[in-house]
Amino acid sequence: MIYLDHNATTPVLPEVKEAMLPFFGDEWGNPSSSYRFGSHLKSKIEEAREQVADLIGGKTPREIIFTSGGTESNNTAIHSAIMSNPEKKHIITSQVEHSSVLTYCRFLERHHGYRVTYLPVDREGLLSIADLESAFTGDTAVVSLMWANNETGVLFPVEQIAQLCRNRGVHYHCDAVQAAGKLPIDVRAIPFDYLSITGHKIGAPKGIGALYVQKKTPFVPFMHGGHQERARRGGTENVSHIVGLGTAAAIAKQKLPAYDSTVRPMRDALEHGILSNTPNTELNGHATQRLANTTNITFHGIESEALLLLLDQAGICASSGSACLADSPDPSHVVAAMKEGNAARQCIRLSVGIEDRPFDMTKVSMDTLRLTSSLAPY
Repeated sequence: MIYLDHNATTPVLPEVKEAMLPFFGDEWGNPSSSYRFGSHLKSKIEEAREQVADLIGGKTPREIIFTSGGTESNNTAIHSAIMSNPEKKHIITSQVEHSSVLTYCRFLERHHGYRVTYLPVDREGLLSIADLESAFTGDTAVVSLMWANNETGVLFPVEQIAQLCRNRGVHYHCDAVQAAGKLPIDVRAIPFDYLSITGHKIGAPKGIGALYVQKKTPFVPFMHGGHQERARRGGTENVSHIVGLGTAAAIAKQKLPAYDSTVRPMRDALEHGILSNTPNTELNGHATQRLANTTNITFHGIESEALLLLLDQAGICASSGSACLADSPDPSHVVAAMKEGNAARQCIRLSVGIEDRPFDMTKVSMDTLRLTSSLAPY
């Protein structure tokens, strides 16, 4: 198998699995217990909180709330922003956000009377700062704009976005799920109010994530229950997965300096091999202003589903967009926002990982060429 879908999920790292194992066996206590058998696990949770905070440059671990993943983190951030400003009924986001942001915004429009501005992107997937500036109103409660697009890897100018929001007194939520572990993040240098990450994009298991909340930012819980997470997120802590996320965050921080120089040559070789050898192909996304590991390519005249099926039969794992929407018959909403015509129905995303081997890139380029030549354009 050649796995080229790291933006969908990553394998659990051996070090992460080893760190988690005790909490499936002997260390099975409830960390909220008053007796030592359970309560000593709080130190493991706090250690993981420190590791996550260190990955994103947090001032204090107390700014980190553990969640079930990126979707909950995104929903929680938007919920907190609007609940702390109940008199404001306007949200700004973009047409290419992850479904967890877009679906929640549409829910708020439909059922709670919010007005949402969905900012467009250009043909390369870039966001216009001028469009954002003109979208602000006195009624704007929150801006939710991602750092790196999950389908194309295109980067948004988060420093400018954050500063604009800060200057206008509007809360800024950044979905950094794809950026974490791939780009340096320093929440002390960029004035984020909320920032979302998830574990399974950086070698931790699925079902665990985190939300950064700047210490002066108002917070209203999304999940209510006990006093866990300093009463910010109710529910018994998922100790094993929290430890796994902390371990993965520490490893990601260690590998970050070499990430770009390791994965970019592999991605470029793969991308060049396909674009230069396969007729009627086109890159989706900016040539340079994107993640080092991601390429999204339209194969004009060939349906995504057909090509992905053949790639799967050849042992190559890829996708046509977000894994969260894999069961949907709809075309990629990201590519549809960038380009007219059928490009959104004829694209695939390939995303490499830091553990991949360079020789695999040449093989998949040639396999893709062979498979596309067997498909007659419709």
